[in-house]
Amino acid sequence: MADLTQEQWREQLEKDDNAVIIDVRTDAEFEEGYIPGAAQIDIYNGAEFLERAKELDPEKNYYVYCRSGGRSGQACMLLNSVGVKNAYNLKGGIMEWEGELNH
Repeated sequence: MADLTQEQWREQLEKDDNAVIIDVRTDAEFEEGYIPGAAQIDIYNGAEFLERAKELDPEKNYYVYCRSGGRSGQACMLLNSVGVKNAYNLKGGIMEWEGELNH
């Protein structure tokens, strides 16, 4: 797991052909706006989160975010624990995101 600044996360993501973006917020938070291309897996639903995490391709690079960076940090550790090698946490979360958002 690596904590990346907003700039590092965006730059690395743009150059990564093997990237998957994961939003670990709740359904209601996700509906308020999300980073384009993000798949949502709510970390507050622990059992489902772990099940879905185990189904992910461990060879892909996962760019994970939440509202402020706390839940996504936990999510990155959980992804690592089920065999995902590369999980990148967005420090500051979507609250500090200056890029495009979908609604």
